[in-house]
Amino acid sequence: MRAVVYAQTGGPDVMHLVDRPVPEPGPGEVRVRVSVSGVNPTDWKGRRGGAAGEPVDPEVVPNQDGAGTVDAVGEGVDPARVGQRVWLWEAAWQRVNGTAQEYVALPARQAVPLTDGASFDVGASLGIPALTAHICLTSSEFGPRRLMPDALAAQTVLVAGGAGAVGHAAIQLARWAGARVVATVSGDEKAELARAAGAEHIVNYRTPGAADEILRIAPGGVDVVVEVAAGANAALDAAVLAANGTVTCYATNGGGQLGISVGDLMGRNVRYQFVLVYTVPAAVKDAAVADVVAAAADGALEVGANAGLPLHRFPLEQTAAAHEAVEGGAVGKVLIDVA
Repeated sequence: MRAVVYAQTGGPDVMHLVDRPVPEPGPGEVRVRVSVSGVNPTDWKGRRGGAAGEPVDPEVVPNQDGAGTVDAVGEGVDPARVGQRVWLWEAAWQRVNGTAQEYVALPARQAVPLTDGASFDVGASLGIPALTAHICLTSSEFGPRRLMPDALAAQTVLVAGGAGAVGHAAIQLARWAGARVVATVSGDEKAELARAAGAEHIVNYRTPGAADEILRIAPGGVDVVVEVAAGANAALDAAVLAANGTVTCYATNGGGQLGISVGDLMGRNVRYQFVLVYTVPAAVKDAAVADVVAAAADGALEVGANAGLPLHRFPLEQTAAAHEAVEGGAVGKVLIDVA
């Protein structure tokens, strides 16, 4: 089978196409014939590692997310799963076999049945972005731990970076759960994408009156901020948070330092929650998977330009270019056609 691998850390050029044996699923595993592989920022960050040129042994097949069809099962897995269309998550977390290959064997719980009617493009775009968005939306001390219609009906959610993959999923999931959604963006093109995803209100965070505009929309403040750049947006978040509000931060865009006024935020019982989907408890991830499945079945997690998430496609042999696109800040979702 064809697979993309790297044997040392570094830029996209360290990856190359090889021929490998088709893997056999072990106990508790399924083997999936991959149709589409999804690329996330953590995929290129993992490939770069701490320093360029460090050897990686055994060599790694990148990419956490994907979608395809189960074609074999290991011991202890229901044989009826063969032929099932699935979406994949965390395929390469603490493993060396991600989805940038024609077949991947992985734990059965990480191959989730894909709802009828949902494309492989939708499946390959769920994974890390949708699970991250779910955890961000359910991390408030005073909010629900599960998402479903009306679960967030009483809340106002601010999604920072509403045109990104996680921001897009956060808008869709929050709207599906009944929240009023405000998205911040940097320009008109991204505003249209956030609006297409379902955001009811769009604010350009670069304008001097951004905080006033958000408070005009939500006079009592916002309950949850899904934050991509906590350091850069600290002042804005502090200005618009409601009492008992929560900032859930899932990335370090704009820098990794955070400066906040402790006394002011303490007086409002504000909470900061940092989120890394890979290391949250398994039960939290299982709940997120279940709710994402329900949202997808309701058609709430569509992708493509009309749904606010443009798709950028690359063939498997151009995986390096796909990684380069994500690393360069491509707006939308980068997918690799494997099949």
